[in-house]
Amino acid sequence: MNLIGIDIGGTKCAVILGKLNENGMIAVTDKTAYSTSEYPAPDKMLLQFVNGINDLLKKHNLTIKNISSIGISCGGPLDSIKGIILSPPNLPGWDDVHIVDFFEKEYRLPVSVQNDANACALAEWKFGAGRGTRNMIFLTFGTGMGAGLILDGKLYSGTNDNAGEVGHIRLDRMGPVGYGKSGSFEGFCSGGGIAQLARTMALEKLQMGDKVSFCNTISELQNITAQIVAEAATNGDLLALEIFEICGSYLGRGLSVLIDILNPECIVLGSIFVRTGELLIGSMRKTIEEESLPLARKVCRIVPAMLEEHIGDIASLSVAANNLKTKT
Repeated sequence: MNLIGIDIGGTKCAVILGKLNENGMIAVTDKTAYSTSEYPAPDKMLLQFVNGINDLLKKHNLTIKNISSIGISCGGPLDSIKGIILSPPNLPGWDDVHIVDFFEKEYRLPVSVQNDANACALAEWKFGAGRGTRNMIFLTFGTGMGAGLILDGKLYSGTNDNAGEVGHIRLDRMGPVGYGKSGSFEGFCSGGGIAQLARTMALEKLQMGDKVSFCNTISELQNITAQIVAEAATNGDLLALEIFEICGSYLGRGLSVLIDILNPECIVLGSIFVRTGELLIGSMRKTIEEESLPLARKVCRIVPAMLEEHIGDIASLSVAANNLKTKT
């Protein structure tokens, strides 16, 4: 069963040709990637996607009749029921874009769109670390902190596609700002949040006359990134290790809320946890032991995402595959 995926991001996009095999697994056949800045206007980008799809079909001696479904993964907000993209902050000008209607009229195929966190949740649930579960949470844990929820064997997106906005939960009265709120889950547990925390703590050290291995002067504070702090922590820097311990503790606090409310079998953590989980897991587990209900905690596995390098491709194809399931 051949599928088309469209992955729309703030810096890059891709059209993916894939196949749902007899064993129930998805394989990427081919893809074409674009820089979003090359075609910033949605009408031009949609036409570029059409050209990309047609070129891939021609390249592999296929026609649109050989395709079963099209799935689209895009940053929110969006309306997955009506198939409309609603002004994502990382896609200026993409206001009220009726993307599902556009591709249904173009190709006369089932088309579905999901926000990127939900699409990644589908991918990890069906083809990654959450395979075989009925209740799973996927957390992006990258530039931001968002969630995709698989509840009772199906994707749950809420009343108007706002389920899973866990980054907005306030975990403390004060702290790094994420999702427009100081002390939020995203503030403490995201790439931007780790960098903010590191700048604050490094500034304090520098003002006291202490040396900071990953920042020599106050003027360099703005150059600090989560990656720089992670590298310093891996090399044994005590301040960097403390920063990740704090992040891990708040990660555990946020996960405890999800464990107690949703009672999942599995929580899959992406991006930062995949790369630096060993720096976070100690304080994360300690906090979960202190904060979550024992019976709920006992049945929940917390694991890194499996599809990290290819998750964008698999995510959009997973939306296409899920679309077929929901239409039948």
